[in-house]
Amino acid sequence: MKPAPFDYVAARSASEAAALLAQHGGEARVLAGGQSLVPMLNLRLARPAVLVDINRATDLDYVREGDGLLAVGAIARQRTLERWALGRAPLIGEVLRWVGHAAIRNRGTVAGSIAHGDPASELPALLLCLDGSVVARRDSRERIVSADGLYLAPLTTSLEPDELLTEVRFQLPPPEAGWGFAEVARRHGDFALAGAMATLWRDAEGRVASARLALFGVGGTPVRGKAAEAVLSGQWPSAAKLGEAARAAAADLAPDDDLHATADYRRRVAAVLAERTLTAALERSRSDR
Repeated sequence: MKPAPFDYVAARSASEAAALLAQHGGEARVLAGGQSLVPMLNLRLARPAVLVDINRATDLDYVREGDGLLAVGAIARQRTLERWALGRAPLIGEVLRWVGHAAIRNRGTVAGSIAHGDPASELPALLLCLDGSVVARRDSRERIVSADGLYLAPLTTSLEPDELLTEVRFQLPPPEAGWGFAEVARRHGDFALAGAMATLWRDAEGRVASARLALFGVGGTPVRGKAAEAVLSGQWPSAAKLGEAARAAAADLAPDDDLHATADYRRRVAAVLAERTLTAALERSRSDR
């Protein structure tokens, strides 16, 4: 199939793109990497009246680190962030390695995947795991939306139709933090049937100072494993305690049956992956001495 007719305009800056979205409102869609939008156009699942192409808005093309915060502009490619993460942020690098294939990451944007909000995608879960947020611009005004408040339902976020996601922000874990990542998919590059990622660091006495767990592919949105985090917080880490935390995380899930897997399968796999990622994070962590 071919897309339904639409008008096309190329914005040369973030302010121009925001003005165009304000002008056209819900009739416009933003084109960045196009890895999700173009297939939806071709299948006529999306029928915008106007496409606002932001690929020439060079003020949105950056990856910046400072004060423990990583800021990624709206047209920064996934491959760019993957390369930046080498030697700097191993969890981010490992997660991106599992996003599609290299050709997709060369074109796809970090912000685009996060704004698309597919519950089986890795990057929305990474935003949750790293206590991230996004910057949304409406004309000349900006607001910050935390990851916890961003995802509402499958492919549905709290961003307004006339808002432009200009920046994604990740809170980088401290140097002593460990990390873990695992997913189950039919083939590398496919959407995950279930996946998990975690960070964990310990205090000077060896107790868990903080743990973060996020799961994906197991519900209508990515899921923060807050029950698991509560089980571990302030505790001496052990295999038994990690298993308890993983079971607590899985108990909170409400996956659906579909043609790829049953809800029970996803819940069981999520518990296994949560335990594996938390264990890996503990093994990679070191006490803050």
